[in-house]
Amino acid sequence: MLPRYSAYLDFALESSSATLNFGGVIANVCKSFEAEAYRIDSKINDKTAIKSAFIRFPGLPHDLGLSPHRSEVLSGKVEVDSNPPAGGITETSVIRRYVMLNLFHYDKASLLSGKLHAILARPYVKGRDLYDLFWYLSDPSWPEPNIRFLTQALFQTNWKGPEINESNWTILVAKKLKDINWDKAVEDTRPFIEKPSDLKLLTKEKVFNTLKSR
Repeated sequence: MLPRYSAYLDFALESSSATLNFGGVIANVCKSFEAEAYRIDSKINDKTAIKSAFIRFPGLPHDLGLSPHRSEVLSGKVEVDSNPPAGGITETSVIRRYVMLNLFHYDKASLLSGKLHAILARPYVKGRDLYDLFWYLSDPSWPEPNIRFLTQALFQTNWKGPEINESNWTILVAKKLKDINWDKAVEDTRPFIEKPSDLKLLTKEKVFNTLKSR
């Protein structure tokens, strides 16, 4: 399991033909928390293919002893892609961290493709994406990316670069990373890492060597 925190919970429909009552889902989530006596509110944006909602817990940081301010809010964002790219492969795993959870998710090759898409398609590179990429690729057993899934995702976001394939994806990623502000990217990652000492390994040399090894 990727050892970093996230401000978002990202989901995707199993196919673009599936139906989704996003407002109803969020309303049910809020009711579940209210039944446990949490104060909660939400703000929904469901006008685009990426449905999103901010779920807020007013006063929770104070109640947990994390803040002296009674008005401080803990919030998280939920996103659901209602028009996911074709080609993603899914599987189910039992997660045993904090609670037992039967999780339906993309397989490792498709997860890597999603991360490559984020790096290639965004106008700038987030440090968190850089960390995630290094974490994936530094595992020798991690499979190669799902190229069909990556190609479809790039097509959806109007990719203007060359056609991507099994032999050139590392070259294209290295080209995108070549001129980024590395120190800034690492600092962007720091608040999200479970073990800050991991960032000592997140160097340009190590990331590029890991790409070359693929």
